[in-house]
Amino acid sequence: MQYYEVRTFKQTTIVTACPITKKEENFEISFFRSANLIDTMRGLKEVFEHPDDLYPLLKLRMATKQAETQIPTEAHWGFCYSMLQKVSRSFALVIQQLGTDLRDAVCVFYLVLRALDTVEDDTSLDTMVKIPILMEFHRHIYDPDWHFECGTQDYKVLMDQFCYVSTAFLELNDSFQEAIEDITMKMGAGMAKFIFKEVDTIKDYDEYCHYAAGLVGLGLSKLFHASGKEILFPESISNSMGLFLQKTNIIRDYLEDINETPKSRMFWPRQIWSKYTNNLEDLKHKENSQKAIECLNDMVTNALVHIEDCLKYMSKLRDPSIFKFCAIPQIMAIGTLTLCYNNIQVYRGVVKLRRGLTAKIIDRTKSMADVYGAFFDFSSLLRSKVNLKDPNAHTTINRVEAIQKICRRSGTLDKRKSYIAGDGPSYAPALIAFLIVLLAILYVYLSANRPNKISDMVQ
Repeated sequence: MQYYEVRTFKQTTIVTACPITKKEENFEISFFRSANLIDTMRGLKEVFEHPDDLYPLLKLRMATKQAETQIPTEAHWGFCYSMLQKVSRSFALVIQQLGTDLRDAVCVFYLVLRALDTVEDDTSLDTMVKIPILMEFHRHIYDPDWHFECGTQDYKVLMDQFCYVSTAFLELNDSFQEAIEDITMKMGAGMAKFIFKEVDTIKDYDEYCHYAAGLVGLGLSKLFHASGKEILFPESISNSMGLFLQKTNIIRDYLEDINETPKSRMFWPRQIWSKYTNNLEDLKHKENSQKAIECLNDMVTNALVHIEDCLKYMSKLRDPSIFKFCAIPQIMAIGTLTLCYNNIQVYRGVVKLRRGLTAKIIDRTKSMADVYGAFFDFSSLLRSKVNLKDPNAHTTINRVEAIQKICRRSGTLDKRKSYIAGDGPSYAPALIAFLIVLLAILYVYLSANRPNKISDMVQ
C-alpha cells in the first residue's frame, strides 16, 4: 500500500509514494474506519435535527445509484461516463437531467476541460512543455491517438486514455464540436497567460474567473443553442453564470488553497485583501479574525454583483431539463455564499451546505418560481448576518436588496414553500426519523453480513 499526495483544480499536482509497514497499514485502515464512523454520526445528527431531510436524501441516494448503473456499453462512452463519476460525482448526477445528445456533448465538454485543467495544475511539468500543450490542446481533441502523461490517480487515467474522449468527441455533430473546440482554445490560452500573471486587481480577478469558468458558461450556452432547444444568450450573462460559481468556490476554498504545498497559489485579488492585511496568509491566524471577517465579507459582496445576470439567464431558459441543470448549481452557490458570509470557519476548515439541504435543492428545484424563492430566502438570511459596522455593509445591503427586488417583482414569492427560511432544528418528528435511520443501519448491517451466494458459487 502507498500514500499519495494529490492536488486538484486550481492546485499543484504532486505524487509521492512510499512503502508502509503492516502495522501502519492497519492503523490507516482503522483511521479511515473511524473517519467514516464520525462522518456517519454527523450525518445522523443532521437528520435527527432536520428529519424532513430524510426523504430528499433517500431520493438523492437512489438517483446516484441509478446514474451509476446507466453507463453506456460502448468502450469510449463507457469510459467517458464512468470517468465523469470519478472526477465529479455531483456533476455526473446533475448532467442526467439532460437529453441524450446534449448530455453526451456536455459530458465530453466537461472531460476535455478537466483534462486541460490537469495539464495546467501539474507543477511537475516544465513551463516550456506545459504552455505549448495548453495552447494546442484544442487541436489534440481531434486526434484519437493522442494522450499525455501527467496528473495523478483518476486524472492520470483520464490523460493516459484520453483517446476515448477524443473518439467520443469525434462522434458529436459538427456544431457541438465547433463549440467545444472554440472554448478549449480560449481557455487554454487564458491558462497559459495566468501561469505568469498574478491576480492583483479586481479586473485580473474577473479575467481569471472568465478563463476558468466564464468560458464554461459561454460554451454551455453554445451547446444549448446547437441542440436547438435554447436561444443563443448574450455573452455577458453567460459569463456571469460561470463567474458566480467560480468566485463562490474561490471564497470557500481559501484554507485549502493557502495551505497548498510546496507553494500556495491564491486567487483572492490583492486589491481587496490588501485593505485588511499585508499578507493574505495572515488572515487564517486567530489574532487577525476581525480583519479576516471584513475581507471575507468584501469578497462575498463582490460575488453578489453577478446574481442579477444569473437570474436573467435562468428566467429565459425554455427547456425544463436544461433549466434544472443550470439552476441547481446556482442555488447551491448562493446558499454557500450565505453560509460563508461573516463566518470565520472559512479560515479554519471546510464550509459547505448541509447534505440534506443540498438534497432538497436538487429535489425541489423545478421552476423559475423555485429559483426566485431560494434566492430570496438565502439573500434574506445573508442580510440578517450583516453587521452595520462592517466597512462594506452598505454595499452588501444594496446588492442584497437589488436581488430581493427582482425576486419580488416575479410575483411568485407568495406561492413558495420555503425550505430555507426558518430551517432550524426541528425535534417534533425526530423520534420517527431516528427510528427510520436505525432501521436503515440495521438493514445495511444485515446486508453486509449476509452470505454472498454469487461469490460462493464462483469460488
